[in-house]
Amino acid sequence: MKRKSLIILSAIVLLFTCGCGDYLDINHDPNALSEVPNVSVLLPAAEMGVAYNLMSWDFGFSGGFWVEYWTQAYTASQFKSLCEYLPQDFDVTYQSLMSQPLPDLKYIKENTKDDENKGYYFVAEALSIFTWQIITDVWGDMPYSEALLGAENLNPKQDKGEDIYADLMKRIDDLLKIDLSGSSIDGTYDYIYKGDLTAWYKFANALKLKLMLRLSETPQYNNAQTLNFIQNASLLTASAKIPGTVWNDAQEGKRHPMREFQAGGANYFTTNVIACKTFIDYLSANDDPRLGKLFSGTRGAFFGDFDSKDDSDGNGTTDAKESYATVVFGSAMDLMLMSDWEVNFYIAEVYARAGLSEAKDFYEAGVKASLNQQGISDYSIVETGYAKWTGGNTEAQIKQIAMQKWVANCNYQHIESFLERNRTKYPSVSNIDIAADRQEAWSNFPVGDLTVSVKGRALLNGNLPASPQYPQSYIFRNNNAPAQKPNVGEKVWWNQKQGK
Repeated sequence: MKRKSLIILSAIVLLFTCGCGDYLDINHDPNALSEVPNVSVLLPAAEMGVAYNLMSWDFGFSGGFWVEYWTQAYTASQFKSLCEYLPQDFDVTYQSLMSQPLPDLKYIKENTKDDENKGYYFVAEALSIFTWQIITDVWGDMPYSEALLGAENLNPKQDKGEDIYADLMKRIDDLLKIDLSGSSIDGTYDYIYKGDLTAWYKFANALKLKLMLRLSETPQYNNAQTLNFIQNASLLTASAKIPGTVWNDAQEGKRHPMREFQAGGANYFTTNVIACKTFIDYLSANDDPRLGKLFSGTRGAFFGDFDSKDDSDGNGTTDAKESYATVVFGSAMDLMLMSDWEVNFYIAEVYARAGLSEAKDFYEAGVKASLNQQGISDYSIVETGYAKWTGGNTEAQIKQIAMQKWVANCNYQHIESFLERNRTKYPSVSNIDIAADRQEAWSNFPVGDLTVSVKGRALLNGNLPASPQYPQSYIFRNNNAPAQKPNVGEKVWWNQKQGK
């Protein structure tokens, strides 16, 4: 299935780069990029290659399961391994990122770094930093400084995550020193900001904030420095995204990545995926209007409990025969790289850590941005409902921000939700043993907490997944690769906060 997914993903990129006009005809060999006549024609495929992976096979499904938006349906088995916390390496996504967008971005940079017009260099470097940040955040220590050298170095060394982060911070600082006045890019080649370099500059500032805040639980973090940065930087206000208007739901390879796994007879969301009780109960208990936008139905299942023969709610129907809510993915869904709610929540957290009242303003802006994305203009949940700012001590504020980020990211930023939960440890994890007494667990479910997979409880000693194993294409092909991680419970270096 993974090989098939990689083929599908490659086909999608090629279709997008060959079907939107002659200027997108860039079906090229990454080892022969010198044949490309104009670097601008590489930009659409690079943007799509980065964005598509964020909500495709590995990151989209694994993130969605591991933060308990979804769980495996009782009548199918495609994602049981994810729900059981069995070994996963996300090799499909790793190969895709390393073979297409990163070499393209490198080529754009190398061929524009000395140009007076810095527009293409700036955008390519920003996207490259963003992609490398995702790679090291997901897998941890990885080849970086010697990567992308092709035949010059077939066995790049593995760099420590701390060292990769230090270099990414240097790169983003150098990038932000560039004066873009007088520079430009052709908006017809830019899916994300249509050539608006001011928006791209704000994206780069927000990317720096993301890098800074990801280290919040490490000795490297300095909140005073981060506060000074957000108070003086012009940060992203419009989401960096591939707009839903680019998709053609009637044509294979031109749909939103998640739609590819449902449309055309694939039926992943009608046969394999159901709502997880963890997430859907939280929305339902709090009358969150986003529930109806994300799911059809209101009943969720225990996470990783697909072999249950019980009648947990005592209604006369066993768990396996209940009708559960299914996932809603519209044909014109936006595909996010970095969202406006994400950035507002980052800013709110920095202010919360500083004990400043502005935390409330940016928190509310984040919730409203999420509601806006769902087409909801009623802000009552943030004005008088459960999402109203409650203040409290620093940790209470961080939790409230993190919980709303968890909700906002559903269907848009699954791998980001997984990474941020690892950093903040919110939602918290309940120690409830569902299999010990399903009826008791159903009646007294810990709403607002994650639960440990029923089937995977023993594998990670009651802990949640923390990172995938190293990609097999790296482990098997690189003589400098380390020993494989034993399981998916290994934490990356910045994941230092106490908790599961």
